[in-house]
Amino acid sequence: MTVLVDTHLLLWAAGEPSKLSAQARALMQEPGQELWFSAASLWEVAIKHKLGREDFRIEPRRLRRGLLENGWLELAMTSEHAIAAGELPPLHKDPFDRMMLAQAQVEGVTLLTSDDAVARYPGPVRKV
Repeated sequence: MTVLVDTHLLLWAAGEPSKLSAQARALMQEPGQELWFSAASLWEVAIKHKLGREDFRIEPRRLRRGLLENGWLELAMTSEHAIAAGELPPLHKDPFDRMMLAQAQVEGVTLLTSDDAVARYPGPVRKV
């Protein structure tokens, strides 16, 4: 199974695994599980890190390197993803979350999130 992990879950998995729910930890540790992170997550981390947000303290290059070294796969953003993001219903305005939702739909993978607003979208989204 392949899952795309949203930004907060990604940050928790990389630096504060105790913040992950038991369900999220179990899913991420399943044998054969393919874990993807979106370039949109690194874009979000880079912007919010530069703004000094307390919950985005990790340096984005360090985060990316650590993810890749630990077997995570990076999902680039494409024009197809951008178009799909624009077609999503207006349930949530966060552009990073909308991009990851669109990527999950286009790629046919499940987006793991802890965000109630994101979890309201139909399709391949799972709140953990």
